[in-house]
Parts: sequence; C-alpha cells; structure tokens
Amino acid sequence: MVASRNGMDTDDDGDRSLTLAARFRTEVETLRWEAAGRVRIAHRRVQLWAYIDVALGFPAALLAGVSGAAGLATENARVPAAVLALLAAGFASGAGFLRSSVRIAANKRARHAWAAMESEARILLTRQAQDGEFDSDAAEAALRSLFACRQAALAAYEADGAEI
Repeated sequence: MVASRNGMDTDDDGDRSLTLAARFRTEVETLRWEAAGRVRIAHRRVQLWAYIDVALGFPAALLAGVSGAAGLATENARVPAAVLALLAAGFASGAGFLRSSVRIAANKRARHAWAAMESEARILLTRQAQDGEFDSDAAEAALRSLFACRQAALAAYEADGAEI
C-alpha cells in the first residue's frame, strides 16, 4: 500500500480514482437531498405566507367596507363603525408589517433556485453513472458549479432587499 497525497492508502491509481468517484457521488447525493428538502420547505413557506396574506387582507377589506357602510347608515352606528374601522386598520397594518407578498416572492425565487440545484445534481449523478471513467478535474469543476448553484439558492431569499 502506498500513502496518497490526500491521506488515503491505495494500491494504485485505479483504487484512488474509485474512492474519489465514490466520494464525489456521496457529495453530490448529499447536495441533491439538501436541495430537494429546501424545495419542499420553500414551497410550504410560499403557501404559508399566501395564507397569511389572505387571512389578514380579506378581513381588513371586509371590515373597512362594513365600517364605512355602518358609519354612513345612521348616527347611532358610528361607534361600532369606528371599532370596525380600527380592526380593519389593525389587519391592514399587520399585513403591511409582515410583508407577506415580499416573502412569497423571495420563497418562490428560492424554490426555483433550489430546484435548479437539484436538477444539476441529478444530471451530474446520471452523467457519472453513464461514464465508465472518473475525471477528477471534471468532477472538481462540476462540484464547484454545484456549490455556486447552492450559493445562488441561498442568496435568492435576500434578492430585491427582502430580509427574511
């Protein structure tokens, strides 16, 4: 056995190449699983923020309309109309404070970026399975590309000034 430069004992270059190929496949699989999980999380967040947007926006619009109609109907209805108007303002300000539409957009961008990363990882795994040989330089370039996709997916949450 000969000690290789990366600390692994190998008999010849074939065994080292096989070990590198297995490590490459493991790393790409890990990144693919991470991306698949993040796609699901981003999708659920899009659904959650869309629900919150509707849950705050619809009552605000409904209460604003009802309070306006009640305030104009009779003089005795002005106090209940004012209470309804305050509730409507509370719902509207809550929706504005949470910025659900911005969060929806950010999570949609992230979902697409994670899906692109997952697709790229699948392509790499398929290409490796089809090729009989392992080229460490090509694998390094492929991993760098995959990590660049990961960085882009992480940055997608913050695009357009959305601090989530």
